[in-house]
Amino acid sequence: MRDLDLTTLRLFIAVCEQRSITAAGLRQAMVGSAISKRLAQLEHQVGTQLLVRKRRGVAPTPAGETLLEHARALLARSELIARDMAGYAQGTRGHVRLLVTASVMAESLADDVAAFLKHPDHGQIQVSLEERVSPEVARGVRDGSASVGICWDAADLEGLQTQSYRGDHLAICAHASHPIAARAQVHFAEVLDYEYVSMPALSAVQQLLTRTAAVEGKVLQHRMQVSHFDAALRVVRANLAISVMPAEIAEPFAQAYGLRLVPLADDWAQRRFAICYRSQDQLSPAARLLVAHLHACGPGAETAQ
Repeated sequence: MRDLDLTTLRLFIAVCEQRSITAAGLRQAMVGSAISKRLAQLEHQVGTQLLVRKRRGVAPTPAGETLLEHARALLARSELIARDMAGYAQGTRGHVRLLVTASVMAESLADDVAAFLKHPDHGQIQVSLEERVSPEVARGVRDGSASVGICWDAADLEGLQTQSYRGDHLAICAHASHPIAARAQVHFAEVLDYEYVSMPALSAVQQLLTRTAAVEGKVLQHRMQVSHFDAALRVVRANLAISVMPAEIAEPFAQAYGLRLVPLADDWAQRRFAICYRSQDQLSPAARLLVAHLHACGPGAETAQ
């Protein structure tokens, strides 16, 4: 038996419910003769009589009653498929994978994503976050490991389209007894003689600090290297070294631990984060919705190419 035609099944259901081809034609905006032809083809296709003609209309045969039950189930399933696929097309369903830096992850991103997912239209969208250093964020988006990335806009984002997100300000985090703790602000060049607890060498911040020290003719003094901000704060709390980190991340812990935050006065210390992706055309509808939401969370939402 050939595949059943959904339009014909829909007409068959209408005729059975109306008990009249004429009434079904009015309901379906089709002439009765066209419906009769389709029903005759359907009976030929299934190989049995489906309708009995009566004085005042038609009625389904036992075979017709069975087909009617299946037809209703098939149409209900097809409507569900249509709704689900429309959800993906409109972005109300889907999965979006983001690569983000530790700073982005530790600051406002979780709250921004949570606000996005709480929207009634986004309940069927899944968002997964994976932490990487800035160069790996850009590389992962370029090679298709993720559709969207968020990192410091000082990273190499060549070949990617970007939109602005949030930003932060880098500061020196020091023990209260450290010589620079009483300063209102400092330039990075002024504190190069102190020992540092550093983040991974491939991070954009660490690379910038290393380059800046080299310009000053010095080498950054690494007391130790850690993989996350909490560990760096513990090292600073023990007064083993100072650290460069976003003030937005360090401030709550600095208050709890009795540490001092000294803002860096260098221009590069005021950071801006960028949402990056290969192109709008390659973003899924769900990813487009998320990108628009995150872009709107930042100040001065201006699209950059």
